This record gives sequence, C-alpha cells and structure tokens, in this order.
Amino acid sequence: MKDSTTKNSILLACLVAALLPLTFHWLPLACAQNPLQNPSSAASKVLLDFNNDLADRLKSTSNQVTVTPSQNPAAPGILVTIQPGPEGYPGINIKPAGAPWNLAGYGHVEARVVNTGAKPISVALRVDGAGDWKDNPWNAESVYLQPGATGTVTTIFGYSYGHKPGYALKPEAVVNMMLFTTKADEVQSFRVESLVAGGPAGEKPPVAPDDVRVQPKDGILLGAGVTLDAETQLTNKNADSSLVNMDGQQALRIALPAVQGDAAKGEQEVTLKPAIGRWDLRDALQVRVKVQNAGQIPVVPRLRLESNGGPSDWITPTAPLGPGVEQEIVIPFASATIANLGQKGTGSRLVNDAVSGLTVTADKVNAARVLLVKSVRSEMPPTPQLPAWLGQRPPIDGDWVKTLDDEFDGTTLDQTLWDVYGANYWDKQSHWSKDDVLLGGGVVRLRYEKKTGFNNDDPTQAQTNYAAGYLHTYNKWAQRYGYFEARMKLPKAPGLWPAFWMMPDRGAAVGPQWKRQDTANGGMEFDIMEHLTRWGSNRYNIAMHYDGYDKDHKSIGADKIYVQPDKEGFITCGLLWTPGSAIYYCNGQEVARWEDPRISNVPSILMFTLPMGGWDNNSLDDAQLPAEFVVDYVRVWQRKDLASAADGKQPASQAEVLGTGH
Repeated sequence: MKDSTTKNSILLACLVAALLPLTFHWLPLACAQNPLQNPSSAASKVLLDFNNDLADRLKSTSNQVTVTPSQNPAAPGILVTIQPGPEGYPGINIKPAGAPWNLAGYGHVEARVVNTGAKPISVALRVDGAGDWKDNPWNAESVYLQPGATGTVTTIFGYSYGHKPGYALKPEAVVNMMLFTTKADEVQSFRVESLVAGGPAGEKPPVAPDDVRVQPKDGILLGAGVTLDAETQLTNKNADSSLVNMDGQQALRIALPAVQGDAAKGEQEVTLKPAIGRWDLRDALQVRVKVQNAGQIPVVPRLRLESNGGPSDWITPTAPLGPGVEQEIVIPFASATIANLGQKGTGSRLVNDAVSGLTVTADKVNAARVLLVKSVRSEMPPTPQLPAWLGQRPPIDGDWVKTLDDEFDGTTLDQTLWDVYGANYWDKQSHWSKDDVLLGGGVVRLRYEKKTGFNNDDPTQAQTNYAAGYLHTYNKWAQRYGYFEARMKLPKAPGLWPAFWMMPDRGAAVGPQWKRQDTANGGMEFDIMEHLTRWGSNRYNIAMHYDGYDKDHKSIGADKIYVQPDKEGFITCGLLWTPGSAIYYCNGQEVARWEDPRISNVPSILMFTLPMGGWDNNSLDDAQLPAEFVVDYVRVWQRKDLASAADGKQPASQAEVLGTGH
C-alpha cells in the first residue's frame, strides 16, 4: 500500500503505472492458439498530416516543451524538445481537426517516434476519450528508446501499459492524443514521424506464448489423463530423457551417465516444462513427485521447481534410494530459509502462478544412474496445527500488556477506535462506504461491490461505480512498538487488493495530516499483510516503505510469503516491532525480518483496506462480486519497558475526520 497522507503517493503510483513494464500478462490458454498479431497489418488512417497547418492542433503541456516542424526532408515530422524542469510528464497534446476523431473502425492508434536526444527516454502515447476525468478516460502505452533509436508505440483501445485491460474507451469519440516523456533533468527530444489509426475494431493485444498461464486439471503435471510431448516439453543437460508407457500412462525416464574427469564440472539434469507458457499453481503450496530408482546402484535424486522469479529450494530424500525403491518427494513453494531482508539469497523465490518447469538431477558418481518419474502433482499439504500461543500472547517472552483487543462480537463498530471514512489514494475507482463495513457472527466484513456512490457517503466527494469497506484508527488510536496481530480471511474475486498495514501518526500537535503521517524523519509504512487476489489465497506480500514517497522513497520487503489458511480459511498475521527490528509472523511462524537502525520509531495507526488493482493483479470481474475481506479479531500488546505517552486512544479533542471534508 502507499501513504494515505500525501498526494505525492498518487504521483508515484502514476509514475509506476506509466513506466514500469509488466512482467507478464494474465492470459487464458486459448490465447495461445492465435498467432502474434501485427498491429499495423490493417489499413490505416492518417491522424496527423505534416503538410498541413498544425498550429491550432498542437499544444505543449508547459513552457518546458517546444514543437517545431522538421526542416530535413530526409527526416520528416515534428520535433519535440523538452527542457529540464519540474513537470512530471512533459510533452504535447494533439487535437482533432474539428469534431472528435471517429475511430470506430479501428483497433488502435500508433505513433512512430525517434529519440533525437543524447539519453534514453520513454515515450508514451495516450489516447483520450470524452468521459469524466475522474474515471481516467484514456488508454496509454509507452516505448523505451535508446539515443538515435526509432520505435513504434501502439495504444490498443481498452488497454493500457503492458496491454493490461484498462478504461473502456469509445473509439468513436476520441478528443485528444498526448505524446509525453518523464520528468526531464536534462534536455530531451524526440521526432514524431507518423500518427495513424489502424488494426481491426475490437483488436486484442498480441500474445506471446510464454505469457500464457495453464492451470493443470486436478493439479496433475505428469500422470493420469496428461499427455506430454517429449520434443517440446523435455530439455536435457548432459543427460538423456524419454517418455515411456507404464500402466496406460506416461512416465519420465531419466538416464544420467557416469561422471568422470572434466564431465564432473557440468550439470546433469532434465527439466519437464509446460506445453506452453507457465503452470499456474496458485491453488497449491507444494508439488509431490513420485520417483523410482530404475538403475543398478543407490541414487540420491535432487528436484526443484523453476519459475519466472527464480527456483524453489533443491529437495532430496533423507537417504539414498536403493535399486527399485520408489519414493514420493515433496517440493514446497516456500523456501526453508526465512526472508532476512538485510541479506541476499534468503526467502522464497518461486512464483506460484508462473512455474516454468520441474528439474530433476542426482548426486554425481562415476556410474550410470536411471530415474523413473512416475507422477507429478501440485497439492495442498495437510492443514497444520497452529501453535498454542497464537492469539494469546506475543511470540517472544517479555513483560507484555494487551493494549487493544477487538473481537468484533457486537452489532456496531467501536467508534472510539475505528473510522470507516477517508481518502482513497489507491485505485481511484472505488469509494468508501459505511454500508460496506458489516458486523455479525463475531467478525467484521469489508465488502467490495458494484455500487455507484460517493466517497465517504458524501455527495460533495468523488462518485465511482464500486463501493468498499475501510477501517483505520487515525485520530483514534496509535502505538509505538509492540506486537500487532489480526486473523483474516482473504477475498477470492480477481482484481482485489486487501491489506492489513500501519502508518505513522505523530499526533495532532505536529500539524496537518501529511506531517503527522510522513514516512520520512523516522516514520515508516508497515505492510503486515498485503495481498493481490491473482496470487491465490496462499501467498501475500510484506513490505516497509520509508523516507517519503518522492525521489528519496525506499522500500524493502518480500512478495512471496506462502501460507496455508487454517481449517476455517483464515490466516493470522503479526508484526513484532521493537527498536531497530521488525519481525513478521503468519500462523505462528516467522516469515520475514528486517533488523536495521532505520526501523520506524514513530507511533503508528492500524489500517484495513480493500481497493481494486495493485501492481501485479488481474482485472476485476463484476460477475464475482460482491466479495469480502473478513477480519475475525485485532489484538495488540505492548512491552512495558517500551510504552510511551503516545500509546493508546487519542483524546477526542484532537479529532479531525480523515479526508472526509465533514
């Protein structure tokens, strides 16, 4: 999550959305059957004629930007020069010649641009519709160009930045186009060679095969009902592999030759890959592999999973497999090493929804070895037994006092502790409503639904088409240091971004909210549990953001925290915060830590948020709404020697309602 206290967070979010390419798209398998599309294959329509008078159609975004026609017949077009300055997105606006462009017969707009400057630049093409500016009624795409390089930036209607589904722009009413770069610290320049509409109406983005995600039926990667193709799905490195028939289904035979001399320096391994793209194993937490020693000597197999983000740990059996012996080997997604955020190489690297292969090898010996992989299946492990201390006390010994305990057992929210209103800095598509904070059955449910209304139920504030619940303790309660724990059930509808987190609050005496909640000057944002529903219910993110949200912004965290919900579908997440230390727990197990003098020393509030979006999510699906983020309890403890006068409930006289305008 980002700071709820400053508009700088909005600018940062815009910058990230505009400039960072997505690592992959969320695409169905059916897309893989379509060849890569050439966006320029259809007849095109010229939108900018350089031979006509353009003075009335081109407008700079600020006085940092100048636009001149190219005087070089060999390099036609318009030259855009950007001087250093404060503007975040300098560039040019291009207006239609009269009425809005009617591009209903086309699928995209594309601009061909040349970087005429001395430094690399990112050039974005934004296509604007006639909708309410509050809805961000535009689509955009960008291209990164080295000095002297030429590129084409193609904006497909209905998609933005990385071809991610975006605003449903009406191509029959395009009112403006914008070509822009990022903030200029030195002179930037580019030449626009052409601006045209093209592609068929209803055009879809091109699909690269590696972007496809395949969810194996019943989690089976090798075994009953699965037919593999050895030529495309097996890769060998100093080994031989083949698919053999066993009892009517395929098995993978791996032959590892004897290792001697220089051959001992090379790896011997076989990797089983998806037929196309990546396996999406987000509904599992481990892969179970049935392996048999089909050779003549004892062997120690080694197995791991591969993914876009990195591999799992290598897993081996506890003892060598004798000839003919069969064993099931379980590969967990989670690494055995806890994420120590001050040390590289710790924590989980495997990306559960982008698994690219299963690699099998064995300890090297000067003898031939043969392994038979009979089945591979992703699965959930048995439901774990939670430790007795969970929910009853902090995870370490000390002289602790419980300072907050809300079980949500009543029928009304404790308004001396919680507020349900505030500004929504995160998605701009949702509004907070008290009607979506629901108590009952000993829990509070933050609901996300398709419902038009005003933020904070206030007609003077922004109106959006989606409503959500929100809880925070700003102006109500804060604490510096302690153990903070909540038991939660995550929503499953795609495109949602639930989080349990904390923000600084220095108190009313400091001044306005942005000063009180500044993450610089010793403050810090703690993301105790931040989840994107595309990841599935078994994975979440922890993070810390500090030193503000502008150019000095820093962050550290881990986005592959794997967890198994308890038998009722809840996870219990906690933060142990002491001077110079932040240790994160889930279901009673430590999952990450950071020990550093920069750890916050500022009292902080609690927050539960449920916007849509996030940096690595899929699109919202209205058909799966409403959805709920459920909180069973919130409990906080303080160690007596760390207590301060700033801890606890805030005096009512300090209250200023967070961002409501009331």
